[in-house]
Amino acid sequence: MTERLRRARLVLGTVAVVAMLTAGCANGGTENTDPAAGAAQVAEPETVAETTEPATPEPPAVVGLGAKPTPSATPSKAPSRRPTPRKTPKPPTETEVPPAPKPPDDECTKPRYEGTQASRAAVKQALTNAAGRTYWPVSAPSIRIPVDLLKATAWQESGWQSNIIACDGGRGLMQVMPDTATWMNQRFEQSYDIDDYQDNAYLGATYLAWTTKYIGDMYFDADYRLDADLCTSELNSCLLNAVIAAYNYGHGAVAEEGQPLTIPNPQYVRNVRALMTECECLAF
Repeated sequence: MTERLRRARLVLGTVAVVAMLTAGCANGGTENTDPAAGAAQVAEPETVAETTEPATPEPPAVVGLGAKPTPSATPSKAPSRRPTPRKTPKPPTETEVPPAPKPPDDECTKPRYEGTQASRAAVKQALTNAAGRTYWPVSAPSIRIPVDLLKATAWQESGWQSNIIACDGGRGLMQVMPDTATWMNQRFEQSYDIDDYQDNAYLGATYLAWTTKYIGDMYFDADYRLDADLCTSELNSCLLNAVIAAYNYGHGAVAEEGQPLTIPNPQYVRNVRALMTECECLAF
């Protein structure tokens, strides 16, 4: 075979290969006559997606009042809209309200104890059960009391002591006032026993749920979210802070008709907010 003939055959072979590749591209590059190779091509995109998709990091805990989690570089969903409290509130939807807290007894110098104290494990379960209940199933089923809020409030109020009675008359785990317990039982058609630690947890959560709706309707247009990341550095910026304040000072000191939202007990709010992420009780 002459050198010229060998070169001619080489050129023809190259042209044929180019023609085959061109035909494959014209068909979208998907045609494959090898079944094994075809299976690999189908499976490859799922494998790549699983291994290369960036994981969304867990947001850090709130480090201080009003702090919010650092947003992920690739958030899985749009950030929540932050509601702004009304300067002029709507009229309250609840016209019958709980009694105002009573001042402490001047002759009382320290709390007393009655009955047997429940174990921490039992208290934890009681608080978890109370947080999981729907308190407004018809008019506001979206209202949920975060379990970390309930645990932090109980720790702030009683140190999780289920049999403590304070000088102001507050009783048990959630330091519920007897008059408040009576009112809540009537309003929600319940028969919770204030001296039973499980019922005491329900009573405390019931009052948190009631204030959530009461203040949420007046100032937040029925946005009942109790998320910490909706708060700014201003104490009266979010429903969570208002509900915490109302638990301690009563709803009337926080939400008043015709007046802007008020936080009269900032240190209490800061304490509970800090306990929601830093309380040793969260590890029990």
